[in-house]
Order: sequence, then structure tokens, then C-alpha cells
Amino acid sequence: MAWRDNFWGGHTASKPIKVEGGIKAKSKRGSIGDTWWSKRWVAVLESFGWSNRLERGRRYARGGQVLDFKLTPGKVTARVQGSVSKPYSVVIEVKPLSVEAWTKATEEMAQKAIFAAKLLAGEMPQNIEEAFKAVDVGLFPESSKDIKTDCSCPDSANPCKHIAAVYYILAEEFDRDPFMLFNLRGRTKEDITVSLRKKRLGDEKPKEPQKEAEKPKDVPLSAEGFWGGGELESFSVNISRPDVPAAVIKRLGTPQFWDRKEDFNKKMEKYYEEISRKAIETAYGEIGKKKK
Repeated sequence: MAWRDNFWGGHTASKPIKVEGGIKAKSKRGSIGDTWWSKRWVAVLESFGWSNRLERGRRYARGGQVLDFKLTPGKVTARVQGSVSKPYSVVIEVKPLSVEAWTKATEEMAQKAIFAAKLLAGEMPQNIEEAFKAVDVGLFPESSKDIKTDCSCPDSANPCKHIAAVYYILAEEFDRDPFMLFNLRGRTKEDITVSLRKKRLGDEKPKEPQKEAEKPKDVPLSAEGFWGGGELESFSVNISRPDVPAAVIKRLGTPQFWDRKEDFNKKMEKYYEEISRKAIETAYGEIGKKKK
């Protein structure tokens, strides 16, 4: 089927066949998406004037009609169960950013320590869009022309409810893994993290051969005067909460031995938050308590 054009035609509504084991949206009512970036994804789609079509897709997403989906750089393929026995095939393509745009955007991210720290810990910085706007590109689609879709169903409207259902499932998947949003614009998680690390480390200069160190002169050991030194003029220790709680744990990922239903990273983050709080209280006493 050729790419569809947007217009308000449509296919006669009919009840979908209920399926077992489909991907069901967690949200039961109201908006879909918990994080700012998934909410932004939905808001962008709604800004294209698709509200009526998206509403029907939201019901499909909550009903578990999306059987499966696969995301590769710039492309999503999915199967959605409709009102006939054979599931419909859905294809969503989002215009990927150019290599030059990604290079410049990654440089912007690397220049801000908080951006790099959060991304390397698997989190999406609140104002990450600034890095893209600084190089005149958008992380999210800027118009409906940036998205191409196709569905094997007979509905002539775009997006049809099957495509819309996949949009909403993507929103919740973005909650789980924000790097999927980058993947949709043409870069994998590995691409981003490797590039960030290289740019943060900088180009390594060739090391000059070290000169042979001079042997220190023998100084006789003496206990006299050991405690008699003057006070250090500018010695201070700063204890503060980290920008990204449990950053190292998040980078390492969930260990194989963890088989509980609760989220490992969230569990560890609570422990690290408590450790940080205790450390600040121990270091600063009552002042530390006020810093909470």
C-alpha cells in the first residue's frame, strides 16, 4: 500500500478480536506516558490534528491489541489485531537526523556535564532538547511530514487506529527506555554512549617518554614534630548529593541474579538516596538536615 495522505475519511468501526498476550498499555484512563519525554511524544502527535484518530488507537493500546513490535533506527514495524482474524501489519518511519546533526547534537550534550552524566546512567535530562535546538534540529518530529506510516488495514485515514495504538505503546516503551527515542531518530544507545565518552575524554595526546626519576635522598625517620605541623590553609571537603543517584549501578544494568518483580535500579536508588542523606547529616549535623 502506498503511503497514506492525511484526511478525515475512515473505515466503518467494528469491534476488534480480543487477544491474549498482547502488549497492553499500563495506563487505564487519562493520558498515556509517565515521563516528560513520553508525554512530549504524545503531545507532538496530538499537535498534528490527529486527536480523534488517536483516541481510538488509545483504546486499542489499552486493550492489548498490539501483538508485537520491533524498533530499528528510524523505523518501527508492528502487528496489531483488528476485527479480522489476520493481524494488520503496521510500519512507522520517522525521518532520521543526519550524521552531521547527530555529531553536533552529541557535542552539545558532551559539553554539559549533567547531560552526559544522566545519559550515561540511562536517564533522559529534563532539557535535552536544548542540545538539539542549539544545532537547529529537533529531537521530536516537527511536522507530520517527518513521519511516514502504512497499515495493511482497509481504513483510508491516517493515522488509523492500528497505527495510533502503536504510537501509544511506543510512548510507554519510551518511559522504560528513553534511548528508544534516540533510536527512532537514527542513533542506538551504544552509538550515543560511545560517542559521549569519547567526546568527554577528548582526543588523547601521545604521551611523551618519561624521564628516569631521580632517587629521593634518604631522610632519617623521626617521631619528633610529627604532630607539630601547622594548620592546612585551604583544605576542605564537600559532601553533596550526586546529580544522578546510583549512576554506576544504572550503568552496570540489572544483575543476572536479580529475579524479583520490583525494579532493581529503583530499589538501589532508594538505598543510595538514604546513604547520601546519612552522609550529609554525619558531615554537617543539623545543617545537613536542612539540606535535604
